[in-house]
Amino acid sequence: MHEFSVMGQIVDSILEEAKKRQATKVESVDLELGDYTMLGEEQLRFAFQVLTKDTIIANAALNVKHLKGRVKCACGYDGNVSVGDDTLHKIAPILECPKCKGAAEIVEGRECIVRNIRMVVPDV
Repeated sequence: MHEFSVMGQIVDSILEEAKKRQATKVESVDLELGDYTMLGEEQLRFAFQVLTKDTIIANAALNVKHLKGRVKCACGYDGNVSVGDDTLHKIAPILECPKCKGAAEIVEGRECIVRNIRMVVPDV
């Protein structure tokens, strides 16, 4: 489950930022997740819950916003492609162009971005 690895890096980054700001608590984290990251939201939420236990992030809200993906193909197609369950379980998934069935290039949808972190910090 690579969601644990990805979320581990995210949690480490949040803790590092919280330490820089001398935060006493993290209240919420806003995450943007592209359609083609091949990351499961439910698994990410579970990893977040496990990895933040006994930290200042414990009990923080994890808000996930999904970003639409976009692909381009040599045939001229430019748009979205549905990702089926069978695609997700392949070692190296290839997205098929819905127009010509050729391999499509991902243009947008691989993002996994921490957009915002709400923290409780001491008054300056």
